[in-house]
Amino acid sequence: MLPGFHHKLEQQQAPAFFARGPSPLARLVFFSALSLVLIATDSRLQYLTGLRQNLVALLQPLEVLANAPSQLYRDINEYFSTHNYLLAENQRLNQQALKQDIALQRLNLLMLENTNLRNLLQANKTMVESSLLGEIMHVSRDPFTKKIIVNRGQRNQIVTGAAVVDATGVIGQVTRVYPLSSEVTLITDKSLAIPVQVERNGLRAIAFGNGRNNTLDLPYLPANVDIRSGDKLVTSGIDGIYPAGLAVASITKIETSPSSPFAHIICTPTGGIENHRQVLLVSIPNNDTLSPNATIPHAEKGQTKTERSAKGPQKASENTPVKHLPTNTSKPHAPE
Repeated sequence: MLPGFHHKLEQQQAPAFFARGPSPLARLVFFSALSLVLIATDSRLQYLTGLRQNLVALLQPLEVLANAPSQLYRDINEYFSTHNYLLAENQRLNQQALKQDIALQRLNLLMLENTNLRNLLQANKTMVESSLLGEIMHVSRDPFTKKIIVNRGQRNQIVTGAAVVDATGVIGQVTRVYPLSSEVTLITDKSLAIPVQVERNGLRAIAFGNGRNNTLDLPYLPANVDIRSGDKLVTSGIDGIYPAGLAVASITKIETSPSSPFAHIICTPTGGIENHRQVLLVSIPNNDTLSPNATIPHAEKGQTKTERSAKGPQKASENTPVKHLPTNTSKPHAPE
């Protein structure tokens, strides 16, 4: 009895928990077709955009919660790395400030000596430039032009031609001014040239932007020119745009050819937009006014030639009479 009873129980199958529906292949075909229809309809009508945005907004707390462990690890790592970096940076800046303080003391003595020498020689005083801090807003992605946009413009009294420098050297020149921003052409642009001077021997030249890469060229210099690899180039200041003494570039490659009387000199700029985001816009005030000795006074209406000659560089004394032409229209001129 017992073996037959167990045999009957084994032949019986348990009832299905869910009612059997369509086959898996039919379900796959149906949902695939439905997905394609929804994708095509959404691409045409854009009716699921709002729903998608709402779902993303609802899932945002879950994403933040899921990323919390990794974000906590990154924050802790950044805290300790930033702390160590700030300690090292603080120590380096303290050493740099000490060295600059010593150099500044010597600079003040040299400036005083220079002022005294200029007073003795009655030389013209050097022009004082004005500077304004700016920040790079946009960098051009055009490979054929090297331009950036800074957040200073006509409202900040920025003029066309102002030099743009950073903490390491000259990076460009303002070529277009807008009300709230300015366009700066970098010195590596092919359309820009800058007068430079070799810091070692004072040799003057003009550096042109290469345009293709981040380099400068020094053309039209003879093959036997006194320039070495590693020489520093600074602004000469003879153009009235760039203040003298600003770092520009360093010589990296010198090539000479027997078939050419000129040397092919390549320079690498000292400054660059990749180094800093803050820049300084420096402009030299125009000095268009002539000296009083160079001005020629205009003849007053009704004065004769003799009266004008009496007002020349040699002034007549009070006791010297001034001669006038016998004309009825001219008024007597009072002696100076």
